[in-house]
Amino acid sequence: MLHWHTLMDYLPGLSTTSVIITTSILGAVISVAAKMGFFSSKNHMPVEGRTVLLTGASEGMGRSAAIQLAAKGAHVIIVSRNVGRLEEALADVKAAAKSPATQRFTYISADVSETGYAARVIAEAIAWNGGAAPDIVWCLAGLSTPLLWTDPAAPAAARHNMDVNYFGAADMSHAILREWLAPPSAPTTAANPEPKHIIFTASVVAFLAIVGYGPYTPSKWALRGLADTLAMELNLYPDTPVRVHVVYPATITSPGLARENQTKPAITHELEKDEPPETPDTVARRAIAGLENGNYNVTVSFLGDLLRCGIMGGSVRNNWLVDTVLGWVMSLIYFFVMRDLNGRVLGWGKKFGHPGLGERKA
Repeated sequence: MLHWHTLMDYLPGLSTTSVIITTSILGAVISVAAKMGFFSSKNHMPVEGRTVLLTGASEGMGRSAAIQLAAKGAHVIIVSRNVGRLEEALADVKAAAKSPATQRFTYISADVSETGYAARVIAEAIAWNGGAAPDIVWCLAGLSTPLLWTDPAAPAAARHNMDVNYFGAADMSHAILREWLAPPSAPTTAANPEPKHIIFTASVVAFLAIVGYGPYTPSKWALRGLADTLAMELNLYPDTPVRVHVVYPATITSPGLARENQTKPAITHELEKDEPPETPDTVARRAIAGLENGNYNVTVSFLGDLLRCGIMGGSVRNNWLVDTVLGWVMSLIYFFVMRDLNGRVLGWGKKFGHPGLGERKA
């Protein structure tokens, strides 16, 4: 992905007046929004004493998120395939507990790419949790297999990416929503029940597609579509509040990145070279902050937030006024960004020739 300073490189091509006007508008909008109370300090996703289930939590961002939520007082269930890594991660989660004497932690081994896995995981979680479903479910399991689309391995990789990234999260959301939204046996006694939360983890490539991510990007765009659909559908259940969120990280230093780089085309490395990867701890911390702020689309950088505003469509807005103005600005910026990206890819092809005649891996 492009780093923020890359976007800023294009601004000198605009007139000074245009830049000043744009900056003034943004400043005024943010100022007005703040005065109108749009930037609330309320914690919209308190976790202390609540049970959080996280898939893909044996390493990377998922592991960091589980540790940080434990430090905030949550009971934590981590889910992944590898029992050995789960046991190691669970030890770190327990060590971070805010109240070790009262908090509870466990793991469940499962392969999110297997059809129907989620129903079993939720059933085990309910049994462990004293008959109560988790209050928050965060789908973090994912992988990326970057390849040029003409690579013979691309179709199979795309199916596997879709199975893990999309269907793994879709199955989990289906299982937990059926549990949360089942007709109650007795009316709720809470006047304002604390909402449940289902959290999907997409990627900034769901905002801006980059050459080389053909097997990966569609699975993350699909999560956006599912989340937007569920956000509307959940209005059918006003007595059982459920909040939907989508987190959009960029490059994260993790074992997953090392595996991704094994197949990543050289041109993809070239386009990403100016973006420094973030640590899992940093990305998890910013994501949790966005969730606590009540954001529907949760970005973890200013660049990610700009990209979000440039492709909102019918998605839920974090803030209608700010998002709309930034969307207008991004329409202008995208003209320069896409001209540059496509020009760099064209130049790469002319320099190195037909990819099928020896595409280099960086």
